[in-house]
Amino acid sequence: MKPRVMSLVIFTCVVGLLIAPQEVNYLTAALSIVAVALGSGAAGALNMWYESDLDSIMSRTCLRPIPTGKVTRKQALIFGVLTSIVSVIALYFFSNIVATLTLLTTILFYVFVYTIWLKPKTPQNIVIGGAAGALPPVIGWAIATGEITLEPIILFLIIFMWTPSHFWALSLYKTDDYKNAKIPMLPVISGIRVTKINIFVYALLLFPIITAPFILNYFGNFYFLISAPFGIYYIYICYKLLKTSKSREEKKLAKHIFTFSILFLFVIFTSILIDSLI
Repeated sequence: MKPRVMSLVIFTCVVGLLIAPQEVNYLTAALSIVAVALGSGAAGALNMWYESDLDSIMSRTCLRPIPTGKVTRKQALIFGVLTSIVSVIALYFFSNIVATLTLLTTILFYVFVYTIWLKPKTPQNIVIGGAAGALPPVIGWAIATGEITLEPIILFLIIFMWTPSHFWALSLYKTDDYKNAKIPMLPVISGIRVTKINIFVYALLLFPIITAPFILNYFGNFYFLISAPFGIYYIYICYKLLKTSKSREEKKLAKHIFTFSILFLFVIFTSILIDSLI
């Protein structure tokens, strides 16, 4: 169920729920979040079912349950399908149709559009496919309000614009893995230089998105004082990666960007939550 990935997904969903203008009683909120967690885990399980052959080739994924024989492909498929159904039905029961349809869209988009269609065919897989990972705060907001407005769309855009640089940094220091698995990630198809340029460009594009909530007066000074320095530092390390020409230094910086980007997203959404409480 990819619990490490799920934890960040659920956190952003919780933030979307908590900053929404309508309050939700604790039991409804908790059960709705559990339903979203099940849906996220189901999508992860179906992804590992479909990519089990590729996972066995790549060093990053070869110890997952299917390649190691702990779970069969059939078991993973049945588990993923049943858990998807349970999660969607449960969310409809505990919340509303808007949140439910958004969760269903997230699961279907991640499995069919990203995993099955885009990932094996285009280096832009992570750009378009990133929409699935960007929807959880929208689901959280919809759980509370029953609608989707500009505020959760901005949260969606933050994650959507963050995703490419995050995953391309990973693909830079795991290029051999993707080559062996014949997955057309950007460094495999277009080369290291083009990938570094794209990482830097997306870091630049991310900055106005993370400052937009402050400019639009959705969040206040606390959010800006936290998000702006983190955004500037993120641009700096991506620029540093762009300028380096040493292979060893490139991999070191790419790994740092990938690791920092996770902290970056966590801090941005934490500052959103704290600012809304303030």
